[in-house]
Amino acid sequence: MIFLIIAGSILVVGLIFSFVIVHNFKVPSQTHHRTPMDEGVEFEEVNIPTKNNKKLFGWWVKAEEKAPSIILVHGWGRNVGRLMPYIKNLQGKGFNILGFDSRHNGNSDPDNFSSMIKFAEDISACIDFIEKKPTAEKGNIFLIGLSIGGAASIYAAAADPRIKKIVTIGAPSNPAHVMALHIRKKHIPQPVIWIAFRIIEHRIGKRFSEISSCKNIWKTKAHVLIIHGTADKVVPFSQAEKILQSANPGQAEIWAIQGKGHSNCHYEVGFWNRIIEFLFSNEITINNNQNSYNFAT
Repeated sequence: MIFLIIAGSILVVGLIFSFVIVHNFKVPSQTHHRTPMDEGVEFEEVNIPTKNNKKLFGWWVKAEEKAPSIILVHGWGRNVGRLMPYIKNLQGKGFNILGFDSRHNGNSDPDNFSSMIKFAEDISACIDFIEKKPTAEKGNIFLIGLSIGGAASIYAAAADPRIKKIVTIGAPSNPAHVMALHIRKKHIPQPVIWIAFRIIEHRIGKRFSEISSCKNIWKTKAHVLIIHGTADKVVPFSQAEKILQSANPGQAEIWAIQGKGHSNCHYEVGFWNRIIEFLFSNEITINNNQNSYNFAT
């Protein structure tokens, strides 16, 4: 009897800790404070239909003539405002640009909870929206994703051949690995973490391994530029290496930016030119038919 009481108490404590962990990964509210017009960029505020009869809030910056389109995908708990430097530096360079708030973020509709799967669904909804625009080349979509937005871009591309190129910045190879890294710093026992992750997987409808970049990059037809700061303490640089190792030969290249962290890679000299050159190139640079590895010094 005493054993059952102790075991039951441990289970209850474990479940309580697990629900606390799940709650901690809920999306924080982030509101908009600026628009592209504050940077002198003309834009159209748009509402985009997505899954579950929800609407996405977005900013559409059209090209002067028919052109490829870039979709900008923010990170966890962020919104399209975080992507203002990308809009400012990529507009007028021969692309249409669409930045959007994923469901449960920014000004987009709430939808019970946010997840990487919903990010990917919203990306596909944005592609459907773009392809109705007169200045958009059909089937010629580029994605630029920050952090979890980068991982969601790879996951979306595994099922959508309209996505031709992807740039990830600070993307995790598996979100569960990064989550566990930060949870362990709080000295939470491994069994509690395991229970919490099973709860999250049940909620989103897939295992983390199924949606990981490592399991999906080789399924895509897209070429991928993986940008990652070597001093990233949120998503360790080793995560970028794992994505590269999982890609098909010649499919991906990694740009390791020395000393940069999770949110400041775009301050690197030559950052914007590197992205533009990659998006306009017909094929990526490869070494000995393998994926290439480049360091910024």
